[in-house]
Amino acid sequence: MTKYILEMNNITKEFPGVKALSDVNFKVEEGEIHCLVGENGAGKSTLMKVLSGVYPYGTYKGDIVLGGEVQKYSTVRDSEKAGIAIIYQELALIPDMTVYENIFLGHEIKKGSTINWNETIVRAEEMLGKVKLSVNPEELVKNLGVGKQQLIEIAKALSKNVKLLILDEPTSALNENDSENLLELLLELKKQGITSIMISHKLKEVISIADTVTILRDGKTICSMSASKGEIAENAIIKCMVGREIDNIYPKRDFHPSDEVVLELKNWSGFDPKQGREILKDISMNLKKGEIVGIAGLMGAGRTELAQSIFGNPAEYRLKGELFIHGQKKNIKRTSDAIRAGLAYVTEDRKGNGLILIQDVKQNISISNLRSIASSGVINQNEEINIANGYKEDLNIKTPSIAQTVGNLSGGNQQKVSLGKWLFAKPKILILDEPTRGIDVGAKYEIYTIMNELIKQGMSIIMISSELPEVLGMSDRVYVVSEGRITGELPIEEATQEKIMAMATN
Repeated sequence: MTKYILEMNNITKEFPGVKALSDVNFKVEEGEIHCLVGENGAGKSTLMKVLSGVYPYGTYKGDIVLGGEVQKYSTVRDSEKAGIAIIYQELALIPDMTVYENIFLGHEIKKGSTINWNETIVRAEEMLGKVKLSVNPEELVKNLGVGKQQLIEIAKALSKNVKLLILDEPTSALNENDSENLLELLLELKKQGITSIMISHKLKEVISIADTVTILRDGKTICSMSASKGEIAENAIIKCMVGREIDNIYPKRDFHPSDEVVLELKNWSGFDPKQGREILKDISMNLKKGEIVGIAGLMGAGRTELAQSIFGNPAEYRLKGELFIHGQKKNIKRTSDAIRAGLAYVTEDRKGNGLILIQDVKQNISISNLRSIASSGVINQNEEINIANGYKEDLNIKTPSIAQTVGNLSGGNQQKVSLGKWLFAKPKILILDEPTRGIDVGAKYEIYTIMNELIKQGMSIIMISSELPEVLGMSDRVYVVSEGRITGELPIEEATQEKIMAMATN
């Protein structure tokens, strides 16, 4: 008889104007890795927040059964006491505290009424050993990379005697090596008897690691698939996720870019005074009208720094070299100059830098070009509403209304709002930094279709991406960046993952 560590029965959760979960049933076997997948807005994170006590008992309908007993969590601390730990996409570490302080934050080891720091450090080293992370426990977290911080989060969970570990998009911000290490760790934890639930949009990872896959769509349970029965396959998962088959994730284009160069960099270099080092080194590249140029490279190679240096240099690098737009040399000192020159930049960090999460969809879209809908400093609200509704329809932003707070939208729909914001600025050149990070395959297809439509209309796009299949599937040309330099340029006909990785590690 199958032994379930967790059963969530007929879970229904509503927000004002939205039914996020509708009679969801979700069962997890003891000691398995169970992947939860679905489109953005399908209800995955909401379901896990119900499970972990973020949404307390009484705010939802249905039952949570853990270890055979019905649970009624009032707070996250209640679920932690029961052996549940959840690690979110945005890590909950305190950068200016040490590794050991972060691991035991909130459940400090005490001797009497004071914290036993020596014992804390020793126990922290034990936890770091369990996650196979070799760092000094006295190191400040802010000095460590994202991959190591992710492992510290897991060490923190293990220090609480976790039985059920929940990871929400754990590899979304990791490079390929760190992602592989994390997946191997989950397999190792499985051997130690720890059950894991992983939310992920990366289907290849899901297929490689999952014992069971459960798919949600529109707040409902669609199906569960078992690896032991050979049911887990990419096409089957996609069909259940989006309700249709997507034969080609990268939509084909039936047109080609012109020979007209719209942006060119010559001997472009940048020094970061905060880091005290050169982050861009003698870069020369160009972008043609109606072209998508992919920028590939490892994390930390200088891709985002390159984008920001072009888009008004908000990080205040010391720049050298020449920038030409439509053949004219430009001296762009601030982002407002870049916008006037026809540039737009959709940041990789949509929540931190791309959107104002406490404001609504309408305000986020209009903010990039308020002058165009204002007279004597007063915004024409009717025009603002019409414009926002237009982008809601054109970009298929799934929201009850444009008055919805952006922070309440799914990641994919937040990304569409961020894109709509910059399209309203009427750019000729669009820089997309990790345009599909943390969004599902259906939303990715919509973003790619929008990109194709934009270049068909004459726009030109620079696309930075850590996903090599995305670079190969959407680009006309590829530049590879390594340690601040361009180490290669490939027409898409000649580009392969192997060639790009060889150049990225050069």
